[in-house]
Amino acid sequence: MTDSAPPLDSPSLYINRELSWIRFNHHVLEEAQDEGHPLLERVKFLSIFANNLDEFFMIRVSGLQRQAAQGVLKAPPDGMTASEQLVAIEKALLPELALQYDCWTKEILPRLYSAGIFIHLYKELDAEQKKALRTFFIEEVFPVLTPLAFDSAHPFPFISNLSLNLAIIIRDPKGKELFARIKVPTGLFPRLVRVPETGAGGHRDNKQVHLVYLEDLVAAHLDLLFPGLEVVGASPFRITRDADLDIEVDEASDLLTTVEEIMEQRARGTPVRIEVDSSMHESTCHMLEKKLGIGSHMLYRIGHPVGMADLMELLSLDRPDLKDPPFQPSIPPELAEEKDIFSAIRKKDILLFHPYDSFSPVINFIRQAAHDPDVLAIKITLYRVGSKSPIVQALLEARENGKAVAALIELKARFDEENNIGWARALERAGVHVVYGVVGLKVHAKLCMVVRREKDGIRRYMHLGTGNYNATTSRVYTDFGMFTCDRDIGYDVANLFNFLTGYARIDKYLKLAVAPVTLRTAIITRIDREIENHREHGGGHLIFKMNALVDQECINSLYRASQAGVTIDLQIRGICCLRPGLPGTSEKITVSAIVGRFLEHARIYYFRNGGDDEVFLGSADLMPRNLDRRVEVLFPVTDPAIKKALLSIILDTELKDNQQLRLMSGDGTYMRKHPESGEAPVDSQLWFLEHPGIWYNAGT
Repeated sequence: MTDSAPPLDSPSLYINRELSWIRFNHHVLEEAQDEGHPLLERVKFLSIFANNLDEFFMIRVSGLQRQAAQGVLKAPPDGMTASEQLVAIEKALLPELALQYDCWTKEILPRLYSAGIFIHLYKELDAEQKKALRTFFIEEVFPVLTPLAFDSAHPFPFISNLSLNLAIIIRDPKGKELFARIKVPTGLFPRLVRVPETGAGGHRDNKQVHLVYLEDLVAAHLDLLFPGLEVVGASPFRITRDADLDIEVDEASDLLTTVEEIMEQRARGTPVRIEVDSSMHESTCHMLEKKLGIGSHMLYRIGHPVGMADLMELLSLDRPDLKDPPFQPSIPPELAEEKDIFSAIRKKDILLFHPYDSFSPVINFIRQAAHDPDVLAIKITLYRVGSKSPIVQALLEARENGKAVAALIELKARFDEENNIGWARALERAGVHVVYGVVGLKVHAKLCMVVRREKDGIRRYMHLGTGNYNATTSRVYTDFGMFTCDRDIGYDVANLFNFLTGYARIDKYLKLAVAPVTLRTAIITRIDREIENHREHGGGHLIFKMNALVDQECINSLYRASQAGVTIDLQIRGICCLRPGLPGTSEKITVSAIVGRFLEHARIYYFRNGGDDEVFLGSADLMPRNLDRRVEVLFPVTDPAIKKALLSIILDTELKDNQQLRLMSGDGTYMRKHPESGEAPVDSQLWFLEHPGIWYNAGT
């Protein structure tokens, strides 16, 4: 540390978490702007950008607004108060929203038209098309609409979270202007309504599709809803509400029922944002602000359409020419469906790298266990399962075959509560031992253990992963899974399940690092060890790949390692509160992020350890919530071949990426990396697709 370097707790050394997240979401928007992606994939990124913003307001902005209203003074490490953060967020988001709509209207829409996908304004349609749509509206949509007036006899209607609405101004025969609201039934009909073929007036190209927005269709037929009145104007708007509702577990006698109640409350949370169409009259905006009790800074006047997350519907169009080419995930030969998976795991640990490797061996692992007469029990943690889960189906088959099955289903997995409640009830009905979570903690660890009776005694087989037991997300998230029957890991996993399902309190584990008990300490002590090794022998090196780096203690440790001369490569997809490249503090630290076709979701922690490489995989990012308020697991990779695959093939390729990788500067901004003179282009995700299974034989 130089004399000029600030102390490690100085706010100047930390980037604000929320502003860092906005920069991550900007990377998603950049993918929508990237002409190298197929057209509908660009639409997908635009939709993801909008959906990310919805969750950001529901959780992060709502929390800051509560802090500001309550006068909470405790600031994050960067020193910004809640009020200062809210101002900075608005300032950062306004240009992002402008870019979002420019991308849609100026880049993507014209290309959709050129590709035969037409999204019309209703007024642009010809008479035949309007006639066909009017019939559809009268027969299908009109019966479910409920116009709600607002006057002395009608209170201001409740507007649910993220619902799409029309704010309507009407004039009665006496010239008096009135306000009404209609909820657009997006949950019952597609947001983008297909114009009936009969309205085309002749032959149409098979590849062409004509669509209108549902709200535009409703607005065009308000004469049927307000007969005898003049419709002055109709503008779409949407409200985002506080969805970060805490569950008071200690006071909940029935957690499942409590979570169901919380889900109902979420739709009625405090408003945190109004999005209005740019056509909305100023007086209507003021009226909405007043009735919803929000300030003008919480109203976002944006372009058309309001609520761009719904554009994901376009991905359902049968246009493979406008999408990423499909690929066939590989399967390690020893895990082929007809093979005995337990025999394969006894021979060696086996790594899966999703989505490049198929998720089917994970399903097959549980399915074989369900039908194997020597299997006694299956235990698993389930966080985000999915709506049609082959994993849950395999667990149900296990119960039918008399196996003891225990499933910890985390009901508090945000926005997946309804799904998890349904699966919890189905498993309970089948006789599975279902546990809903741990008091005061959210269970985020990814573990499955199969207990099997064999000739030499009881053996435990484990699958440990970085991602959820979700077959759908495994096709779009990059994650690792490892099969092992290591005795020490088996002992640790068994103890951890005893903690999760019972009252066991485990303070030490043989090989696993477990939050909130040992994980932060395991990371920091190993960073300290790297510092000491480097001082004695040189060559200190750390490589951490994760989704977010926020924890101040861990950041301080990394700063100390950099000051000691340890080389540190951080690859962080999302939030990073550490500032790289600062003189005297973080000169030895580089931070990069990859955003591409697949969501980078894996966590790897590498310590050179004086040449005795140590590698951990797991579920935990370095954030206070993960380290203090969740059950997380990091597990060691001890097999030399897997370790070599992770370091020499996977991490090495990702760090050499010069197509999808962004390098972070000390001010928190990012610059896309490009090939240097004479350097070959490397797109790591594309490279893994083109070299399937190359990591299987890394040690040979």
